Amino acid sequence: MERSSSASLRRRGRRIPEEEDDQEQASFSEVDNDHPADKSAGIQSFLSDSSDYPLLPPTSSSSSSTINPRPMMSPSSIRKDESRVRKIITRIISGVIMISLFIGIILSGHVYVCALVFVLEILLFRELVTVRYHCNFDRIEQTIPLFRTTQWMWFFVAIFYTYSEFAVEMIKNNTKLHDLLEYAQLAPMLAFSLYTGTFVLTIATMQTGHIRFQLNQLCWTIVVLCLTVGQLKYIMHNIYNGLIWFTLPILLVITNDIMAYFSGITFGRKFIHRQFIELSPNKTWEGFIGGGIFTLIVGFYLSRFLAKFTWMTCATNQFALFPEKLECEVENIFHEATTFFPSQVFDLCPHALIRLLPNVVEICSVGGNTDNVTACVSGAMDQKHHHYELALSIVPIQFHAISLSLFASLVSPFGGFLASAIKRAYGIKDFDSLIPGHGGLMDRFDCQLIMALGTWVHYNTFVKTTTVSVAKMLYMYKLLGDDERRQFLEKISKA
Repeated sequence: MERSSSASLRRRGRRIPEEEDDQEQASFSEVDNDHPADKSAGIQSFLSDSSDYPLLPPTSSSSSSTINPRPMMSPSSIRKDESRVRKIITRIISGVIMISLFIGIILSGHVYVCALVFVLEILLFRELVTVRYHCNFDRIEQTIPLFRTTQWMWFFVAIFYTYSEFAVEMIKNNTKLHDLLEYAQLAPMLAFSLYTGTFVLTIATMQTGHIRFQLNQLCWTIVVLCLTVGQLKYIMHNIYNGLIWFTLPILLVITNDIMAYFSGITFGRKFIHRQFIELSPNKTWEGFIGGGIFTLIVGFYLSRFLAKFTWMTCATNQFALFPEKLECEVENIFHEATTFFPSQVFDLCPHALIRLLPNVVEICSVGGNTDNVTACVSGAMDQKHHHYELALSIVPIQFHAISLSLFASLVSPFGGFLASAIKRAYGIKDFDSLIPGHGGLMDRFDCQLIMALGTWVHYNTFVKTTTVSVAKMLYMYKLLGDDERRQFLEKISKA
C-alpha cells in the first residue's frame, strides 16, 4: 500500500522525498523477485490504490515530467495514412505523365491532336455504356442479340455524321482539296444510309418480353452519345481555329480541378458549413469558390503567355503529317493594346484609396472648362478634379480568357457532378482503372466535355463572327452555272 501510494503521488505530479522513493524502489524489487502471480497482484493493487489520493497540482520542478505522451496510432490508421500517401504520389506521377503526353501531342501537330480526340471519344463511349452493360450482363447475354453491336453502330453513325461535316468544311476552305468536292457531297447520303441501317437493325433485334428494358438501354446509348460525341461535335473546329482554343480551355479546367481540391482540403467547411451539393458530399463551398478565384488568375496570365506563339494563335486548314512552322497574320485579339479602365468605377471609391493604386492618373479640368482636361498638377489654382484614369496594357485574349475561366469555374464542374451521380446510381467508385490513381478517362474528362462546346459557342459569338473565306468563295463559285458565274463576275467588277 505504501509503494502504490508513493507511485501514485509521483505520477500525479507531487514530489516524493528521497527516503520514500528508496522504499518504493525496494518494494518494486520485492515484487519483481516474486512469483509472476504475485507480481500481477501487486500491479493490480497499485492501480486500484492510486485513486485514493486527490489530484495535486504539479510544482514547477516537476512540470517537465508531466507532458502527456502522444497517443499511439493503431495499425489500421497507419495503413490508412500510408495508403493515402501512396495514392497521392501515384496520382501526381500519372498526372505528370499525362501532361507531358498532352504537350508532346500538341507540339506534334493538328492532325495528331484530332487523332487523340477521336481515340478519347471511343474510350469515353466504351466506359459509359459499359456501366449499364455490367449491371445487366446476364440478361443481355442470354436474351438480347447483337446488343453491343448495335450500340457501337450508333456510335459510329454519330461519329461519321459529326466529323463528315467538319471534313467537308475543311475541304471547302482549302483550295488544294477542292478535287475532293464531288466525294464530299456524298457525305450526307452516306451518313443517312448508316443511320437507316442501324435503325432497322435495332428495331429488328427487339424481343417481345424485353422491349421496355431494350428501350431503356437505347435511351442510355443516346444519352451517352449526347455527352460524348454531341458535346465534342465542334472540338475539331476549336483545334483548327487555333490551338489556343483547344489548349487554354483544357488547362483552365485542370487548374480549377486542382485548386478546388487544395482549397477544399485547406479551408473546407471552415467558413461555410452548408453542404455544397448532395450528389458529391465531399465538395465544399470553399473549394468551389477557391478554385474559381485561382482559375481566373491563371487564365488571365496564361492566355497572355500562349498568345506569344503563332503555333497557338494561327488558324490553319492543312492536314499535314509532318507539321511545319505556322505563319499567319495574327488576329488583333492576340496583339497587345491599351485600354482604359471605366472611370465611373472610381467614383464609387474614396479618393484617398484611389490615390494609393498604381498607375492611376487624376484628370482635371482647366479653368472650369470640362472640354479642356489634362493631368492634374499639384498646386495649380485653375485646375479642378474631373475624373480618375487608369490605362491598362493588355492583350484582348485575356478578356476572353476571363469569360472562359468563369465558365470553367461555374458550369464545367457540374459535368463532374453528373459523373458522380452516374457512379452513385450504379454503385461504382471509378469508371475504369485505365489511369493509375485517377480511375478511367471519364473520371478525368467529365468536366472537359461541356467546356469544349462552350468554347466553340464563345468563339463563334464573340471572336469569329463570320466564317467566309476566299477558299470557300471559290468553292461556292465552282458550284454556279455558266450564267450565274457571268452574273457574279459582273457584280464583282462593279463592286
